[in-house]
Amino acid sequence: MPAEQFKPERQIGRTGFVATRLGIGDLADRAVPIEQCVATVRRAIDAGLNVIDTAPGYEDGYSEEIVGKALAESGVRDSLFVIDKVDDLRDPVEPQVDASLKRLGLSYVDLLVMHNLKEMEIWEETIHPGGAFDQLDACIKKGKARFKGISSHSPEVLMRAIASGRMDVVMFPVGPFVDRRYVDAVLPAAKERRIGTVCFKAFGGGKLLGDTEGYQKPLMIRPRGKLSSGGADEHAPTLPRMGVEECLHYTLTLDPDVMLLGMSFPNEQDAAFAAMRAYAGPLAEQRMREIEKRADTAVHGKGKCWWNP
Repeated sequence: MPAEQFKPERQIGRTGFVATRLGIGDLADRAVPIEQCVATVRRAIDAGLNVIDTAPGYEDGYSEEIVGKALAESGVRDSLFVIDKVDDLRDPVEPQVDASLKRLGLSYVDLLVMHNLKEMEIWEETIHPGGAFDQLDACIKKGKARFKGISSHSPEVLMRAIASGRMDVVMFPVGPFVDRRYVDAVLPAAKERRIGTVCFKAFGGGKLLGDTEGYQKPLMIRPRGKLSSGGADEHAPTLPRMGVEECLHYTLTLDPDVMLLGMSFPNEQDAAFAAMRAYAGPLAEQRMREIEKRADTAVHGKGKCWWNP
């Protein structure tokens, strides 16, 4: 277990909840036994992290089951900020919320967001009278959630959502390789209105750290051209990659309220924890530009960055 505990230090917008800067992102993988997944979540909770994110669509409910078991075992539900999502943007909201709460084994979550709301037409539908946000408000009045918002991979939709006055929290990409509008427009607009900012893509879906098209999908690696002792081609990474520390320090410098990472294994957690502890404050402008150039190089040859419009 990590020796030190992280402390809450940043209020999420105007929610009143004081969060750790690092949050627990999705780590569900049905190839991994649920006991192991739960232990990994509990390890992060034991380290002090107090924001946790899930969604019904993450491994078809498996993520919610993992989070629910981890919360039940840890006994710290009231000190955690639990984020869940509404995946089917055009279907009635409350039945989806009820199904999520059942999988979680909870009576409420702290934040409900419309998940991956990136089309302007759907945004307009959700904001109309009787639409999804009115339905979210009804869930809040019934005590099934405390706050509402959206997660989105569209700067335009995010700006409309922020301007609507209906958002408590917005979730969007922030990291060394994202569309600049997330950083230059969305983040400051949310801060100005005291809307919470919970962000992801610090590692570019994994592209910045390794030879992957993202989300643990490996690329075909070219062989070195020689044989190993076993007679098979030796394979090694051939594309540029970055380090955990520079990605995290870059994102922390941009200053979202919470940075979600999907830390699926203890060694990944330890690398993130070490980088957090090494953060000594905002990076200099020149260093930020250097990291951006490295990120631009590191994503090439690794597939489309679909979160960049």
